[in-house]
Amino acid sequence: MSRTFEIGPVQVGAGQLFLIAGPCVIESEAHVRKMADAIQRITSDLGVPYIFKASYDKANRTSVKSFRGPGLVEGARILGALARETGLPVLTDVHEPGHCDVVAEAVDVLQIPAFLCRQTDLLVAAGKTGRAVNIKKGQFVAPWDMRYPVEKTKSTGNERVFLTERGASFGYNTLVVDYRSLPVMREYAPVVFDGTHSVQQPSVAGGVSGGQPEFIPLLARAAVAAGVDGLFLEVHDDPANAKSDGANALDLKRLKPLLETLLAIHAAVPQPA
Repeated sequence: MSRTFEIGPVQVGAGQLFLIAGPCVIESEAHVRKMADAIQRITSDLGVPYIFKASYDKANRTSVKSFRGPGLVEGARILGALARETGLPVLTDVHEPGHCDVVAEAVDVLQIPAFLCRQTDLLVAAGKTGRAVNIKKGQFVAPWDMRYPVEKTKSTGNERVFLTERGASFGYNTLVVDYRSLPVMREYAPVVFDGTHSVQQPSVAGGVSGGQPEFIPLLARAAVAAGVDGLFLEVHDDPANAKSDGANALDLKRLKPLLETLLAIHAAVPQPA
């Protein structure tokens, strides 16, 4: 049975589909505010609970030359100001245990990147902050083994933990989604489906990752039909010129029609207990 908890006004695991969305990385303070405002208008119109996301540092970029973001101090300042000014819950990645307390002062959800989902010290540090923790399933981890990252995080006494599916490695430079993972992981915690990283083609484009964003709606529809608690989508107003993950981002103009379809599927399909 999934546990239910709150992240600000967002009920996680309570049966209402929620959205985590925003650009991959903080490109500028003006840009994250523009994206937050645009997505908030769409979700408000549709009645979709919404958590904004953006990373202050993309520490796992393929190339050392790739844009990483403004860094811990400036990034936390930008995200904290956005949360205060918009009233939105905010999520961001953490890559090091020492970052967790700093970031927790600014945001509502600490996200454990997929590559780091087994890092005990990071999971425990995130859990100790008392903030909600989203653990992305590693591309190399079986869904039934995600019970252990959940246990590590909850060992701190923090029960506000959820999991995100983002595809599994299939040979080189390819990800596939095993939809059996959704009900399997939901035995341990509420589950979110990442429709944008699941179409990523890691490191395929000469030092950067490629993607097949045309398949985002297909995978997202299947995930909602399978019964997930929320959706995670990296959304950008100009994917071709995004500074990170533009190749697998959803274009902002496609967000509203996709959400309308997903809400219709969610309403039509009995949700798992």
